[in-house]
Amino acid sequence: MKVLITGAGGQVGRMLLETRPADVEVNALAHGDLDITDAGAVRERILRDLPDLILNAAAYTAVDKAESNPEAARAINTEGPRHLAAAARDTGARLIHLSTDFVFDGKACAPYTPDAPTNPLSVYGKTKEEGEQAVLTTLASHAVIVRTAWVYAAQGTNFLHTMLRVMRSRGEARVVADQVGTPTSARPLAEVLWQIAARREFHGIHHWTDAGVASWYDFAVAIAEEGAQLGILPSTVSVTPIATEEYPTPARRPSYSVLARTLTSVDSTPQHWRRRLREVMRELPHA
Repeated sequence: MKVLITGAGGQVGRMLLETRPADVEVNALAHGDLDITDAGAVRERILRDLPDLILNAAAYTAVDKAESNPEAARAINTEGPRHLAAAARDTGARLIHLSTDFVFDGKACAPYTPDAPTNPLSVYGKTKEEGEQAVLTTLASHAVIVRTAWVYAAQGTNFLHTMLRVMRSRGEARVVADQVGTPTSARPLAEVLWQIAARREFHGIHHWTDAGVASWYDFAVAIAEEGAQLGILPSTVSVTPIATEEYPTPARRPSYSVLARTLTSVDSTPQHWRRRLREVMRELPHA
């Protein structure tokens, strides 16, 4: 199977390369290799490479910056997937597209199922929702949408690295405690994506995260505790819970974005996010 990965320079893209099956021929493209906002470039590349599957991990993920730069967010999150889907349709390829919990408004009181009504609160969420619809409208049963949440890895820009930086420099952190979701390690997510790649019966929208539920405050407390045990943070780090109103941001975020995992037929049992966090932090270069 020939697979073309877009967004290969991101944290999920890098994990897709680390976990790729031995019998898969991979062409990994970062933004500098292919600008998915350029319809002509996308079509030319797909027609040249003729992959069996396109795995789109490219996204504009600067949630707050998207509020003041909606054109850039829409170009990457909506039009980019549309271009990939059109090229896949014309060449007979499948497309797996990665999406987000931010397509929901957070007003639910039970985990969101894939068919739950969407109502994004931010430009980022709205453009990701539009990207989903563009893919499904263009490709129908040849497309798979995988929504996930709060993704992090040992490398990249993410909440884990932000907290480590803040805790080292200040010895404390004030973290929002009234936004709830599921921290998700990029490695098991990538492994699940490869399982979907190998099974053509998958189509439509699916949800995958690690197991368990946490607030950003819970996540930060766990980082502080694991960091102290590994000797990469002092044991005196203090983490204080605050309300969303005490930490205003340009983009509104869902207060509850727990996803109901629907990929129960894959050969991977989701592990609790705390266990996965420990694994990731042991991979840190200074751990």
